Amino acid sequence: MRLFKITCSLFLALFWVSCNSGDRSENTGNEKIETSEDANRPKGKLFIIGGGKRPPELVRELIDVSGLKNDTYAVILPMASIEPDSAIFYAKKQFVELGIDSEKIKGFNFEKNRQNVEQLDSLAKAGLIYISGGDQNRFMDVVLDSPVSDAIKRAYQNGATIAGTSAGAAVMSKKMITGNEFKHPEYTGDFRSIEAENIEIAEGLGLLNNAIVDQHFIQRMRMNRLISTVIENPEELSIGIDESTAIIVQNDSAKVIGAAQVIVLKNTNNDKKTRNGLLGARDLKLSVVLPGEKFAL
Repeated sequence: MRLFKITCSLFLALFWVSCNSGDRSENTGNEKIETSEDANRPKGKLFIIGGGKRPPELVRELIDVSGLKNDTYAVILPMASIEPDSAIFYAKKQFVELGIDSEKIKGFNFEKNRQNVEQLDSLAKAGLIYISGGDQNRFMDVVLDSPVSDAIKRAYQNGATIAGTSAGAAVMSKKMITGNEFKHPEYTGDFRSIEAENIEIAEGLGLLNNAIVDQHFIQRMRMNRLISTVIENPEELSIGIDESTAIIVQNDSAKVIGAAQVIVLKNTNNDKKTRNGLLGARDLKLSVVLPGEKFAL
């Protein structure tokens, strides 16, 4: 009898522990535990346009994504353009034509080593930062390792949408395609070979750390350039965005919107061979992503 009582007591004790332990597990499972990686993850989005015409529906999407109709404002950065005033005018015009108050659209043409403190503060607090087309090298010459770069990254970290078209798309990644070729320095617009140590890569803004962006992609037939890039930079995705097309990046996912496709190349096996200056690789992974579809970064 005594043994029976002891056995029952032990059973009840184990049952109680099991129930309470289960409750604690259930509560823990329902709670979102924030890791240091989550805490450091930017709260904003990237809106990367492949250049060309920007249809109204594409700009409307940008307005919606950035919350520009709400209590926020946009800053246009025209430093890539050889005509910065025109770049500001035409970008602003598109927003105004779609119902955005012109007072909510600012344009700051920062100069190298001459950057207004009030404008920097306004840039850091913007809800949308829009980088115009032109020459990505011209833009980065002004912005690299500067307070402007810091302000853009601070805005992105705090929830702003950072958008860019053409050159403004190229600067998004940490490794930036400059548009120059080492072995064929005279620019023709044609990338006729897949050669080693030919495509010039420089430092971009670094908002997109694990991918390299090319633009005007299908229209200007830049596949050879992207193949060269992905073979020599296997740790990054290589992304080719066509004209009038964009990707919206949030966290580790990108969604395609607009008129055409996005090409995604991955060097899955980190394969790279060279022979007589030519590049080779096996089992490159190619995806052609349609508007409305997503892909992982």
